[in-house]
Amino acid sequence: MQTHLLRRTQLLPVSREEVFAFFQAPENLARITPAWLGFRILTPSPITMREGALIDYTVRWLGFPVRWTTLITAYDPPVRFVDQQVRGPYTFWHHTHEFHETPRGTEMNDTVRYILPAGPLGSALHRLLVRRQLDKIFDFRGQIVAEVFHRPSLEIVNR
Repeated sequence: MQTHLLRRTQLLPVSREEVFAFFQAPENLARITPAWLGFRILTPSPITMREGALIDYTVRWLGFPVRWTTLITAYDPPVRFVDQQVRGPYTFWHHTHEFHETPRGTEMNDTVRYILPAGPLGSALHRLLVRRQLDKIFDFRGQIVAEVFHRPSLEIVNR
């Protein structure tokens, strides 16, 4: 099983506290997720973000509805938090969100490590579909986040 890596960096012209506050609210996930994913949070609001929090939602993965549960495995406001898939379409999904203050605002870094199921078939699906789909999702996310914080500044790393 191959571990894949997706990294994104985005500079936002606002404070780290403001960016962290936006991202720690799971309800904002729907806002930064493309409509074609059919994203819907199942966990009742309000959701308190903390280490150990579980969040249930549904998405359309490769066109099929899938229930997904993430566990917040690290929570250090306003510096970072980590969500890890407990149930969902991946064999492994580990997403680290980091927020660094810079003279120009907040540098937000996403690092996603993931493994697909189905061995060689999963590797083929990654090359043909999954990586492109993840790039589209994170491109959309970057555009919406730039709009939310009023200045488009998007840098894509390790595409």
